[in-house]
Amino acid sequence: MFVFEIKETNLTSQQGSSPFILLYHRTPFDEGVSETGQRIWVDQKSPNGIIPTLRNLFLNRTDGTWIAWRKVDDLNNSEDEKITMKEPAEFTLRRIPLSEEQISSFYHVTSKESFWPVLHTFPTYFEINNADWSIFEEVNSRFANAACLEATKNATVWVHDYNLWLVPGMIKEKRPDIKIAFFHHTPFPCNDVFAILPWRNQILSSLLACDVVGFHIPRYTENFARSANCLVGATKGPKELVSPKFISVGSALTEPSETPWLEYQGKRVKLLSSPVGTSPDLITELIKSDIVTEYGNEIETSTKKGRKLILSASRVDYTKGNEQLLLAFERLLERRKDLHGKVVLMLACVAAASGMKIYEETQRSIEEMAGRINGRFSLVDWVPIRFSTRRIPYEEMVAWFSQADICWITPLRDGLNLVAKEYAAARKNKGGVLVLSEFTGASVLLDGAVLTNPYSHRRMDEAIEEAIEMPKTEQLKRMANMTQAVEAFTVKDWANEQLQQLCD
Repeated sequence: MFVFEIKETNLTSQQGSSPFILLYHRTPFDEGVSETGQRIWVDQKSPNGIIPTLRNLFLNRTDGTWIAWRKVDDLNNSEDEKITMKEPAEFTLRRIPLSEEQISSFYHVTSKESFWPVLHTFPTYFEINNADWSIFEEVNSRFANAACLEATKNATVWVHDYNLWLVPGMIKEKRPDIKIAFFHHTPFPCNDVFAILPWRNQILSSLLACDVVGFHIPRYTENFARSANCLVGATKGPKELVSPKFISVGSALTEPSETPWLEYQGKRVKLLSSPVGTSPDLITELIKSDIVTEYGNEIETSTKKGRKLILSASRVDYTKGNEQLLLAFERLLERRKDLHGKVVLMLACVAAASGMKIYEETQRSIEEMAGRINGRFSLVDWVPIRFSTRRIPYEEMVAWFSQADICWITPLRDGLNLVAKEYAAARKNKGGVLVLSEFTGASVLLDGAVLTNPYSHRRMDEAIEEAIEMPKTEQLKRMANMTQAVEAFTVKDWANEQLQQLCD
């Protein structure tokens, strides 16, 4: 834990002191309270490798700023809060006060009910009636203003994800000297799906104010380039072959070539396909640790018990394909009575935030399916499915990776999927099988995964059967390919590649 210094400041003070500014709605640490009642920062235990990597960008500078939000009860008496972080890196954390109503409208409604289904190509889930575009604009304006006030002349600003879509355009209008990079952590859909959004031109015009726009894989880059070309008239540069780190042909999201830049209103915008990496060295170190060994022993004695362990880890979301996976597992148990008592599925499915009806319905459906399957097939000494909605500590998740014979990751659509990469890192020299949806960004990076189509019963059934029966020699060969890919492009490489584009 870390003690921190609070400095309440108004918006017009101490401006222009940071040459590097990062905008991300999440804070770099979780806020807590010590036993003595002192406010402290607590390191996050989420398996999200992005936060510590972004935090590490400040290790070699003392004049950077991270801008996020904070929830307040009364906006009338709330100014931006500036916090001087001292360790493990020295930087300023600027937190923008938002009311519960603003957060609900901006994040849970407009972002999650309007943008999220369109980005993941689920247009039937799109909901516009509850969206309040004016609040979304207002929150983005608050972030943009804070960045402009913190930035030195010619500063670099790195903006993260779709809920801050409007920030780049707002910054450029006020401070054209600032260099802006934007990274899109979700998929970017094809043009006709993205065009569903009534605010499409405003969003595209803002993103085209950036100097660099980054996506996980070439398909999302191409989708964005086509949308910008067709909807607002941006000119596309000549296509280039994709980087060798991507599989270029053969599955749903492969792309052999991509657009390297766009021109819009006299400005050239670089496009970059650069998938977020994981931290294989950290995972290797954790596997050797006492706590992961202890978790592993517990998993063996309480769950595995000599059986083949299948792990699926995601969160409650209609895009994650948990219901389709459970139905495939049910069909497996119907076909293969010889597997009764010999295989167990661990479904780690983190519950969604309260108050989001669509996710509550999805969780209820998953729970009912898992209960029905256990009711049908359980024996006195065997329950086929273990189901958890709690947020599992990272050390425990690494233990599940190390113990799982099969990792079954089959979202209907996913921007990348770090779990797939982390499993490959954890299984170095051990074998194991990764069953992966070809609609995840990771499917064009991990040569060796058993790819499947979660929309097809036959393909799902064939994939899990292949995984269960795969010989150890083939497991080792496939896993070696995937581990090599994970180690060749880590989360640090991703951050360096993104920011280097601003300098080239």
